[in-house]
Parts: sequence; C-alpha cells; structure tokens
Amino acid sequence: MADTEIHKGLAGVVADTTAVSKVNAETNSLLYRGYPVQELAQNCSAEQVALLLWNGELPSEDELTAFQELERSHRALTPELKRVIDELPTTCHPMDVCRTAASVIGAQHPLAEDNSPEAELRKAQELFAVMPAVVCYDQRRRHDQELVDPREDLDYAQNFLWMAFGEEAAPEVVDAFRVSIILYAEHSFNASTFTARVITSTLADLHSAVTGAIGALKGPLHGGANEAVMHTFEELGIRKDESAEEAEKRAKEWMDQALADKKKVMGFGHRVYKHGDSRVPTMQDALFRMLEHYDRPEILGLYNGLAKSMDEAKSIKPNLDYPAGPTYWLMGFDIPAFTPIFVAARIVGWTAHVMEQRANNSLIRPLSDYNGPDERHVA
Repeated sequence: MADTEIHKGLAGVVADTTAVSKVNAETNSLLYRGYPVQELAQNCSAEQVALLLWNGELPSEDELTAFQELERSHRALTPELKRVIDELPTTCHPMDVCRTAASVIGAQHPLAEDNSPEAELRKAQELFAVMPAVVCYDQRRRHDQELVDPREDLDYAQNFLWMAFGEEAAPEVVDAFRVSIILYAEHSFNASTFTARVITSTLADLHSAVTGAIGALKGPLHGGANEAVMHTFEELGIRKDESAEEAEKRAKEWMDQALADKKKVMGFGHRVYKHGDSRVPTMQDALFRMLEHYDRPEILGLYNGLAKSMDEAKSIKPNLDYPAGPTYWLMGFDIPAFTPIFVAARIVGWTAHVMEQRANNSLIRPLSDYNGPDERHVA
C-alpha cells in the first residue's frame, strides 16, 4: 500500500450520507433537515428543533404538546444518578460528570438493549430531558448549593436556567439561551458525532454512543473553545469600570502580541467554514442583547478588539464558541460548565445520527497503511 493516498484526520473523506444536517462551506450555510439554522433560532423553541432533527419535520401542535409532556416528566435526576454525581470529586472537569451520567442513565434505562426505532427515540428524548439537571446540579454542588428541582410549568430553556440558579431568568436571558441551544444542537459529521456513529455501527446501544461522543467533545481540539474564550478574557483582565473603547484598545494590543508570538487563540476559524461560521451572526446578536441587558460595555470592547485584530492580521473569523462563551458567562454559568451546556444541546444531534446510522447500518472499519518494520522473527 505504499502508493495509498492518506487522508490525515479523514480530511476530505465523505464517509456516508445524512439527511440530518448540511454544512455548505461555499455559501456558509448550515441547514437542519433543510431549514437554515438562523431561521430556526429566530422562530422556534428548542423542543421544536429537537423534534425536527429526530423526525425530519417540524412538529404539529399535537406532536409538540405530547413531547413537552414527556420531556417535562423526565427532567429530574433519579436518586441513584444523584448519588453517583455526589461521589465524583469536584476537582474533576464537569465533562467527566456528563460522560459518567450518560453511562449511568443508560445502565438504568429499562429499554437499554432495545434498539428498535421507537425505543431509540424514547431514550433520546429522555436523555435530552435529564441532561440539563446533570449540568446544573454539578455546577451547584461545586458551590455547596442544594439541588434545584425542575419545574413542569417552564419550557426547556426556562427550566434549564431555573435549575442552574434557583430563580426565573428574565425573558431576554431565556431567549438568548434558547438561541444558543438551537445553534449547538447539530453540526453534521464533526468528531463527536462521527464517534457516536462509529460506536453505533458496532450495534452498541444509544447511551454507549452518546457516552463516547461526550468523550470526544471533551478534547480541546473539538469542544472547550467556548471555555477557552473566557479564559482569554480573564487573561486580559475584565475591568468592570472600563469603557468599551479602552477595553477594545487593550484587546487589540494583546491579540497583536499573541499573534506575533504565534500563540494559539481559541474561538476563531473553523475546519469546514471558509468565510466565517454561519452561526456567528445569530449568536452574536444574542450576546449583544446580553451585554446591553447586563450593562457590560467592557466585555463588548474585549470581544470587538480581539475579533478585529484577528481579522486584520489573519482574515480569520470567529466561530460559534466566540460569542457563546461570554454569553454563558454573563448569565452566571461557571466557565467549566460551558462545554457541558454544549453537551445538553448536542444530545439531539448525536441521537439523530445514532438513529440514522442504525436505520441503514454498516460497520465503520477503515483501513490503515502500515509503516512499521518489515516482517521479522524472534531469534
């Protein structure tokens, strides 16, 4: 196989077909089942988008009502799952908690080994329902705060924020959070989604596939950029009494020096988008509304300064994580909780791909080109 062309990282390799979503690099568009994601973020709830990704069509009123009833009835942590979370050290990353929780939920599930389409959908919906409680309780226990029980009178985004902070969020905050959940819900054959499909191709169960996907997302080359963005802001220094103009000037100077030092700055560029991440304008609008809501002009200055400097020097645009990170920070989430929020949202996309893979399965087993020693023998 000496002349075999190697595609490192499977770059450019089309591994399969999918009807779940499409990233069109040429037009910088992202479609969920054919719908532009910015239109969905403007007009739909997180629950509607979840049903779209699972079922292929936006739900009717009756379908949405039925799903809302199911989702709201499965939001609470079981006593067994809460005990497992309590046993995990608060020194571990919250992604470790999400990964462990997904496995425990699978082990507990009465349909764990039932891979029928009906059972798969039910497991996906219940996992979507409960993962916010995992994320929120883990954040609270790290501050010695009690579990906040979910409420069935709140929608998905409202309840997520309720469980995190123990109070109802302002409508503007709920809306910005809803937008982020929709934008993070799906993104074609990325590393974690492909991991989930590879695991599913072995005929492993849905929760095993999601557990593996969470493990893939934990890696800093895939997830975690939203966390890294806020660490950059912290390194710069967040000065609440600073004007937007002053903060922007400092940020540009910092970025110019970082680029001169060839420092890796997260939150910019994307492997499939050539002209900027199509999700950014929608998420950026949500961020700007939060900056106004919380009256934090210095964050706007840091945000604009870094982005302008990167664009001027490298013509590299922000990706979704760049506006998402400060948005979550303004809402009050701990920085290590940002990628777990990504997990809660991406449960939908992962499980949609799991079900699609299982419906037309073929074991994913690529070849390799051996470059070790020639055949040899023990003397």
